Amino acid sequence: MTLLSRPPSTASGLDELATGIRAALSRRDDWRRTAQRVASVLRRHLPSPEVLTGIPPGVHSGAHPGVQEDPRGRLLHVEPDGAFSIQAIVWPAGRITRIHDHVTWCVFGVIQGAVDEELFTLGSGGDVLVPAGRTTNATGAVTGFAPPGDIHRVANTGDGTAVTIHVYGTDLSRIGSSALRFYDLPVGP
Repeated sequence: MTLLSRPPSTASGLDELATGIRAALSRRDDWRRTAQRVASVLRRHLPSPEVLTGIPPGVHSGAHPGVQEDPRGRLLHVEPDGAFSIQAIVWPAGRITRIHDHVTWCVFGVIQGAVDEELFTLGSGGDVLVPAGRTTNATGAVTGFAPPGDIHRVANTGDGTAVTIHVYGTDLSRIGSSALRFYDLPVGP
């Protein structure tokens, strides 16, 4: 995994989004409520795909054995105190993440195309993943979650390119990835 270089303070077109996130974070709360507030901000300030123009790409992660390469991400903003990062992910047709959970809360919005999200829980023995839901998130959709209970996989099952904007409650330029664990367990009924 390649660590991302720190991007410019705030990419063009993201100033209002970053300001809104700061205000949402000023209300100290648990991660689930924080994700809900940040999702509300992202819904109001969801940028267009043009936000990617002129921003140098950072490598999100490399290929994993038996799984397609993870989508490429572009780190658009890191809050100076490390409280949050904003990342765009470009999803060519057919791209899929490994099943994973996160180090912190996350909110994402779709700014082009659509992505499918599958949710999972651990079975009672912890040795199988149980499907917990599936959603197709089309352009304009915003969703958020927080650990625990954030095991999922995201895919672009469409024919065109999808683009998503993610807000994570951490400094991605420092830690390199929002994933805490990858789950290589069988998926049960």
